[in-house]
Amino acid sequence: MTNKLYLKEEVYFEPLVNHWYAWPYLIPPATASRLISKSHRRIMVSFLQNYQLHQMAKKESALVGGEFIDGGAEQVKEIKALLSEMETRCVDLLKLSEALDTLEEMLRSHTSGISIEQLYSDVPNILRGMVELHMDSEHRAGYRLIEPLLYESGLYKPELQSVLLGKLSAVDERPFVFSNPRLADIKHAELELDFNHPLLKAFLASRTEGITQERLGSIMAEVNIKGGIQVDSLFQTKSPMKKITPVEDGVRLQYMGHAGFLIETSDFCMMVDPVIAPRHPDQDEKQFSYGDLPDKIDYVCLTHNHQDHVNIETLLQIRHLVGTILVPKNNGGSLFDPSVKLLLSQLEYNVVEMDDLEILKLPNGKLTAIPFLGEHGDLNIRSKTAWHVEVAGKRMFFGADSANPDTTLYERLHPYLTDLDVFAIGMECVGAPYTWLYGALHTKAVTKQVRESRRLNGSDFHQAEPIIDLLRPKQVFIYALGKEPWYKYFMGIEYQEDSTQIAEYTKLIEFCKSHDIFAEALYGHKTVTLA
Repeated sequence: MTNKLYLKEEVYFEPLVNHWYAWPYLIPPATASRLISKSHRRIMVSFLQNYQLHQMAKKESALVGGEFIDGGAEQVKEIKALLSEMETRCVDLLKLSEALDTLEEMLRSHTSGISIEQLYSDVPNILRGMVELHMDSEHRAGYRLIEPLLYESGLYKPELQSVLLGKLSAVDERPFVFSNPRLADIKHAELELDFNHPLLKAFLASRTEGITQERLGSIMAEVNIKGGIQVDSLFQTKSPMKKITPVEDGVRLQYMGHAGFLIETSDFCMMVDPVIAPRHPDQDEKQFSYGDLPDKIDYVCLTHNHQDHVNIETLLQIRHLVGTILVPKNNGGSLFDPSVKLLLSQLEYNVVEMDDLEILKLPNGKLTAIPFLGEHGDLNIRSKTAWHVEVAGKRMFFGADSANPDTTLYERLHPYLTDLDVFAIGMECVGAPYTWLYGALHTKAVTKQVRESRRLNGSDFHQAEPIIDLLRPKQVFIYALGKEPWYKYFMGIEYQEDSTQIAEYTKLIEFCKSHDIFAEALYGHKTVTLA
């Protein structure tokens, strides 16, 4: 019998684009160009101008998740080199970002309401043939990106992709990934492999399937590796996979942490918004790990295109187990709302889009895409959906970060959401200003008043309570709060006992108890059997 090696549970894997952590908006060419030019470059320039300020900000808990590089004088040389490298490697993407500035300014200036056909000749060359100009009903000019052509144009650059590996036991804390370029050092190894490279697929599949010493050796011989960590030290001979008892009757529902759920029946397995963080050797069993995964996942359902729901880090590591990913339909060509289907197709996933109230047949049940309001700073983002899962006679609703500014929606949806066994809703009701995620996409400055008014808020008590009162589910689970400390590296949230979010969901739990409805704020890992 061939002995196999398995990636240790404490090993963390970071997919990178141009040395920055890969999240959904860093994959599509247009949004990637804006982030590289308007966010990454700005953060690095700020650090080089005053790295002491960045060091001071790191010590302030109120600034967790801010745009500050986690480094000091020792990193100045590296950041300067990375900035210079970016100007060379990303020249086309920097030009694309400038072209988007030019295009939007040209269209803003077209105020006469007459035909815009003559403007096609003024579209910047790098965008020519990949945009459609249009007018709305108020005669304001706009544009639509033809996204598939952008991917095929050479502006999608897998050569900018690489991966970084490290061990939790070797670092004090993973730095906040969205403001820190990720570079190989004595505690990390960088492998120069794009996300679809066969060698990377084999490497990551070793988490669950193992890999022979010979195969690992051949991979290491073929791959350019930077950094001081020894790749052999990332592996162990013991399989991390748990012995999982098959489901014979009913439904086994597992909360996986943050916004993730695993739904299993005797003949079916589905995940919703999986985000699986590495587990420290000292961490207790409250944390769901890759070792808890089933052998096959029929479907992965994604609610919306934020980094804690479409988590590239996790999706690459479970790719070998997943049959199909189900995603919400998007607006079609909007800079602020890139296609989730297209970006995950680049990662060689089988992806199916679902429209509002579209139904997919499941073994012994069905899945319905439920309209999702709010949480996107009032932007016209269509790539969002809640999911209603009905299998083995059990009915579950997963609302993620959906808000409820209009209860009438749920009154109209009531026929779809009757007799719920589980109602899961996110209550991260004090979100960041929407510019925290979308600011780099703007071509004009956003005022402070607008930033503070339009936030990435989920439901508070006053929005969640009318839904519960209307639907009267058997169980209510509050989730997607970012409370688990092992997600801090990308959530950037630190709660206090008097945090508004905790006060709001406590009121909801008390309301549920007063109406004989079981309610719980989920944390870590929980298994619920629906028999």
